[in-house]
Amino acid sequence: MLAKDMISDVVPALKTSETAQTALNWMETFRVSHLPIVNESDYLGLISDSDIYDLNQPEEPIGNHPLSLPRPSVKMHQHIYEVIALAARHKLTVVPVIDEDNHYRGSITGNDIIRGIASISAIDQPGGILILKMLQRDYSMSRISQIVESNDARILSMYITSDPDSTSLEITLKVNTTDLVSIIKTFERYSCEVTSWVTDNDELDRFYRDRYNLLMKYLNM
Repeated sequence: MLAKDMISDVVPALKTSETAQTALNWMETFRVSHLPIVNESDYLGLISDSDIYDLNQPEEPIGNHPLSLPRPSVKMHQHIYEVIALAARHKLTVVPVIDEDNHYRGSITGNDIIRGIASISAIDQPGGILILKMLQRDYSMSRISQIVESNDARILSMYITSDPDSTSLEITLKVNTTDLVSIIKTFERYSCEVTSWVTDNDELDRFYRDRYNLLMKYLNM
């Protein structure tokens, strides 16, 4: 999924002539802490509520406010992972999207990111979840896929979590079946540790809720 597929028209862009108080009112209305600033269609930067509070001149035009962020943005064809990385790096509640000519095309909110992740993670498709643990040197995507497919199943989505202080990986698989017994046994036969699995609908809801909370903590939203 690309940035252009995630753009929302919910959050307005500010003109340089609009006041800081207007910006704060919009931030409160749309529950964000950042808003993009444009001059006609040109993207000028992103202002935060902290920028406004620090200057403490609510009736001043936005164009007179110094910005603490170095014009953060993503291009139309950047991947959702790059959007997430930028949002996490700068603790953004809004990610501006621009084209190759620096024209503002819209913004991506935290909710848009969540919807994007849900789409690429096959959350709405039936199936079960497996969580594997293995050493980084033993990781092979093709091998994992072969093990799943040898049990007449297929992988719907997969993501990897790594700890910089560890040599192991946690691999989360969403597969298209809830009958995981044979898949688990095959992984164990190939010395792949299956640390947990989820098949029940209530457990799946809890799993996704926990992962959502972790993502929100990561994005600090």
